[in-house]
Order: sequence, then structure tokens, then C-alpha cells
Amino acid sequence: MSHCKPQTILAVAGLLLTVGAHAADAWPSRPIRLIAPFPAGSSVDAAARVITPRVSEALGQSIVIDNRAGAAGAIGAELGARAAPDGYTIAGGTTSTHALSKALNPHLAYDPEKDFIPITMIGHLPYILAVHPSVAAMNLQELIAIAKAKPGQIRYTTVGNASMARLGGELLSNLTGAQLTPISYKSSAQSVVDTVAGRIELQFGTMAPVLPHVRSGKLRALAVTSGSRAPALPDVPTVQESGVKNFEVTLWLAVFLPARTPAPIVERLNREFTAAIAVPQVREALLLQGLQPETTSPAAFSRYLTAEIAKWTAVVRKANLKPE
Repeated sequence: MSHCKPQTILAVAGLLLTVGAHAADAWPSRPIRLIAPFPAGSSVDAAARVITPRVSEALGQSIVIDNRAGAAGAIGAELGARAAPDGYTIAGGTTSTHALSKALNPHLAYDPEKDFIPITMIGHLPYILAVHPSVAAMNLQELIAIAKAKPGQIRYTTVGNASMARLGGELLSNLTGAQLTPISYKSSAQSVVDTVAGRIELQFGTMAPVLPHVRSGKLRALAVTSGSRAPALPDVPTVQESGVKNFEVTLWLAVFLPARTPAPIVERLNREFTAAIAVPQVREALLLQGLQPETTSPAAFSRYLTAEIAKWTAVVRKANLKPE
């Protein structure tokens, strides 16, 4: 049996490192795909379309948004996890796809921590509690009173059990004693159509698809779910200001790469996304969508994600929610 000399092993290792470095240097040499795990018009999609033109310009390659909706974002997330780790597939992700999904389903088809490398967080956004104008409630307390008088008759929109809307609705019911009925859709962008049409009473939706209808008067915003008022809706109180203590629910958005993507590519994308989000026009556009921009290092977001999974696992167990 032959044995390689230490010098030979070192030479081969050096050659592999050199090849890897050259491959990273040559990247990107073709268009990049960004998987948005929700339909067009969703918050991930809307934020990506604001940010990626700047990143694309810096990289010298186009970034194509690929909407892959379904299963509260799990279909798109799994597709991102299974992609080649070559820097040509970026996966958009949220609290739902990378924290609630694992909290709800220990047998999830992908591992949000092991199968991905974070690039950066994009930001946080609250949900809007908005009703069709035919609903008599002019504020959240009036809606709660109606829901208590008619248990189960106030229906609210969610995108499945693995969604912040679903957990937020459970939390609101638990804290107020109002019995609300969840109605599941593939995305807020789809559910808002039924709320605007008056077929659903309460929209528990993200900012991007709901804001235009609030501004046009087709929906009435009663509250936002963040701890402080949303810059996009400064006159709308928070749920806590509306008298429901200990209620705060926000959705974070982030971008990821498949695990084992070379470190130079991860670092370059972190640098370019961070720079793009810092551009004043981009920040202003994101704020108009209701998103509070925030960026992180890959390592910092990895630590944050671990903490988020632990937090939402405890909430899911208390609410006794199961995967759909």
C-alpha cells in the first residue's frame, strides 16, 4: 500500500485551495437566481425587487426573482436548500420559513440551520390588522367586542399554521378571550383580494400587499403588531397601545445561500446586500413598504436564528399547533 509524502499532501491541498479561490474570483459569470418562497406581491418578493437591482449592478450580473410559493414558504425554502452551493442560487427566507417551520415540524424536509448559510437580514416588518369597511369596528377594542359577541364569526387570514399571522391570531385570541377563526391562504397577496371584496372580515397581513388598500380606503387599518408604530402608518396604533398588553409580532426577512457555498462568495454577497440596503433611495422604498431595514453579518444572523427557533418552538407548544 503506497503512502503520500507530507509534501505531496500539502501541495495537493494548496492546489485545491487555489482552484477554489480562482472559482470564487470568477464568480459570478452568469445570472443569479433569487428564490422568493411566496408569490409576487408578497413582502419577500417586494423587498427583493427593490434591493436586487443595486446588488446586480455591483456584481455585473442580473438577479432573477423566481417565485416558488406553497406550504407557507416551505416549498421555496426546500428548493433553496437543495440548490448547488455555487453562489448562483440565493434563497429568500422569513420567520415563517426558517423559524416557525422548524418549531412546528421536527420532520421538516430541510434544516433551516444546517442546510443554509445566512447572507444577511434584510429587515423587520409588522403585520397590519385591517378590516373591510363593512365591519362596524373603528378600532381594535370594538373588533374584540364584536368577536366576543359573535364567537368564531370574525374570520382572519393566515398563510397556514407555519405563519406569523396564525400565531399572532392565536396570541390575540389568548390575550383577549375573543374567538377568531383562521382562514388559510397561500399568501397575504392572495388573501387580501378576499378581504377587499368583503368575503373575509379581518386581514392579518404583511405590509406590502395590504398598505395600498389601506391607503386607498378599501381596507381600514385598526392596529399594527409591532412594539412601536410603523413609519408607513404613523397614525395607526399598535396592538399594545390598543389595550392588549404583551402583544408584539413582527416578521423578519433575510437572504440565504445553500450550505457549503464558498466563504468568499458569502462575504461578497453580504457586502453587496449590506451596501444596497444602505442606499438612501432603497431604504426609503423599503420603509414605504412598511419594512424597517436591518443588516447583519452571517455569523450574527446564525446566532439570532438559533434563538428565534427556540422562542417560537415554545410558543407553538403552548398553542398546541401542528403542521398542516
